[in-house]
Amino acid sequence: MHLRNNLKGVLTSLLVLFTIVGSAQQPYKRTLKLMGSRFDITLVGKDSITVNTHIDIAIAEITRIEKLISSWDENSQTSEINRNAGINPVKVDAELFGLIENAKAISKLTDGAFDISYASMDGIWKFDGSMTVMPSKEEIAASVVKVGFQHIVLDKENSTVFLKLKGMKIGFGAIGKGYAADSAKSLLIRKGVSSGIINASGDMNTWGKQPNGSEWKVAITNPLNKNKVFALLPIRNGAVVTSGNYEKYVNFDGKRYSHIIDPRTGYPSSGIISVTVFAPKAELADALATSVFVMGIDAGLDRINQLPKVECIIIDDKGNISKSEHIAIEKL
Repeated sequence: MHLRNNLKGVLTSLLVLFTIVGSAQQPYKRTLKLMGSRFDITLVGKDSITVNTHIDIAIAEITRIEKLISSWDENSQTSEINRNAGINPVKVDAELFGLIENAKAISKLTDGAFDISYASMDGIWKFDGSMTVMPSKEEIAASVVKVGFQHIVLDKENSTVFLKLKGMKIGFGAIGKGYAADSAKSLLIRKGVSSGIINASGDMNTWGKQPNGSEWKVAITNPLNKNKVFALLPIRNGAVVTSGNYEKYVNFDGKRYSHIIDPRTGYPSSGIISVTVFAPKAELADALATSVFVMGIDAGLDRINQLPKVECIIIDDKGNISKSEHIAIEKL
């Protein structure tokens, strides 16, 4: 499902059109690699020393979260949960417990289209050009045997997490960067930072306004015509995430299969090339962007339309654009 890379940033970009003249506030930006991905942290402030101190605080927070949720770090609580799958419940910090609890809630909301136990899937699909034959029905069915959010057992009273099936795993590839951006944003607001952007490889979280008092805006491009922006939308103290599959896919019998895989069936999604979701938090927007790919246009929009303060733009493989009910697109 969530075998995602960093293609998202190609599809959307924040237009940071600052008017600095006559304003004491200025934007300061730092770009670095965190959680295995590119992070762009832009904060607005009066002097570089104070702003850079705040950027350091954001980096420390993102690094802290990575150590908590990383399945690559054998010392993380997530790795401990995976090692004890089918054996014992694992006591975890309240923060990690809450993140897993939220993930299960999103799984129920999306009928399993989003599922952090996707990490249990056997990687039978290859999107590096090496696949010449489509996997058999039996191989595909076997690849998801250990996947299923219903097998993640949470004990709130004891703050424990238990994976029922031996060999089962969880991973936060689809919500980890969004959650880290949310947490860093909340911390910076508590520290008195009035305005900024945290862009985690396309998972963009904003608050406040530009130095000239105008809203932050996001430009939406069509992957079939990457050089042309077709819409410009304001972001008001919220997040926007774009998920795209137009570069990682395989073709069999004239049908295109993307690298975003349905964790319920083991089959890749098809028909959609990009999904952009606007939501109050990047964690939710991140999860929903992947889910809509799996659910498809009609079911995906129907679900998005039921959620407060959440909007969506979908581009299919013919270049057609669909959107949720309450989003106003400022076409260019």
